[in-house]
Formats: sequence, structure tokens, C-alpha cells
Amino acid sequence: MAKSILVTGGTKGIGRAIIQKFAKEGFDVFTCSRHQDDLLALKTSLESDFPNQKIAVKVADLSKKEDVQAFANWVKNQSVPDVLVNNTGVFLPGSIHSEPEGNFETIMHTNLFSAYYLTRAFTEEMISRKSGHIFSIGSIAGLTAYANGGSYAISKWAMLGFTKCLREELKDFNIKVTSVLPGATYTDSWKGADIPEDRFMKIEDIAETVWATYSLSPYSVVEEIVIRPQLGDL
Repeated sequence: MAKSILVTGGTKGIGRAIIQKFAKEGFDVFTCSRHQDDLLALKTSLESDFPNQKIAVKVADLSKKEDVQAFANWVKNQSVPDVLVNNTGVFLPGSIHSEPEGNFETIMHTNLFSAYYLTRAFTEEMISRKSGHIFSIGSIAGLTAYANGGSYAISKWAMLGFTKCLREELKDFNIKVTSVLPGATYTDSWKGADIPEDRFMKIEDIAETVWATYSLSPYSVVEEIVIRPQLGDL
């Protein structure tokens, strides 16, 4: 029976690269996005490249609790994933004291609450079978404060704390938990910036790192991955 991976926000960037890597390794895929067209394009591409795997996609806005729960139930009716990657995120720049009203709520619901609710939806089954690997895609913004990070940085510090707590809660049930804390990675959010592309990390490097972490023996876990551009942070 094929193993499966659930990646939120899987149509672009790091999420898509992780899906591509795990699909190549024989995993069935579950993912979501707010945009139907992007999901269908991803599904068509993956089914062409990996015709023997299940590729299941669903429209969901994970900033909304009801959408998170509906998506989780939809997945659970088909499978309990072996790997869960909480990747959905939004970046809205601004300073805490002056960012637009509502930034905090939008970012926290999207970046943190979605991971909290989705993880809770699957942990009972993972505990019962005593297996699973949960990845949280955070950011070096969750390690180092910087100007104009605002609510985004707050959400990533909180995500790291959430993941640390989860690691302690689940380790006795043979469930691995890993924080992934990338620096500047070349995704759509950076396109158009006046910075050479070779100054960024590649999304494929993040995906390969996640795969290598997952592939360790049952006796070891990588708790935190900090990965930065070779020339340092931007």
C-alpha cells in the first residue's frame, strides 16, 4: 500500500517542490489551495509524471477554521497521511506599531491556526498507529527579529513554539516532528525584487532536505532544520 503525504499550499514554491520530491518517491499526494485553476494544473502535471499515484486536490482557504476542518475530513475519508507538512503561509510586511489593521489576524489565522487545527485533526490516528512525521515550514524570521517583519515574524516565532511542544507530546508515540526554518528561497513572493536569483536558495534544496530528514531510521529525528543562502541572509 502506497504511503501518502499531505502538503498544505502545495501548488507553488516550497510546497510544490516537496510534493514533487515525495511523488517521485512513490507517495500519494493530498494538497489544497485557494485557487482551483492552480490545483487542477498541479494535478494534471503530477498525474502525467506519476500515473500510478493518487493525486487528490481540494480548494480550501486555510485562514478559515471551517475550511481547515472540511479539508481534514475530506482527507481522512480517504487516508491518514504518513507525512503532514504544514506549509500554508502568507507574508504581509509591516511594523507592529503601524501595519494595517487586520494584518495580525490574517497572518496568524493563515500561518499558525491552520497548522494547529489541521495537526489536531490527524494526531489521534497517528498516535493509534504509532507512526507519522509532521513538518512545520517556518522561517528564520522565527529565530531572528528584524524590522518590518511585524506580524509575520510573530507568527513564525509562534510556529516554532507550537512545533517544539508537539515534538515533546508525540515523541513517545513514535511520531516525528520537525521544524524547517528556511532563509530567503526563490519563490513567487520574491519575484520582481531587484536581487539576483542566484542569491536565493532553491526550492528543490528545501524539498531534498525534508526528504532526507524523513528518510532517517526510526531511531533518530531532526528536530530543527535551519537552512540559509550560502552568502547569508538577505
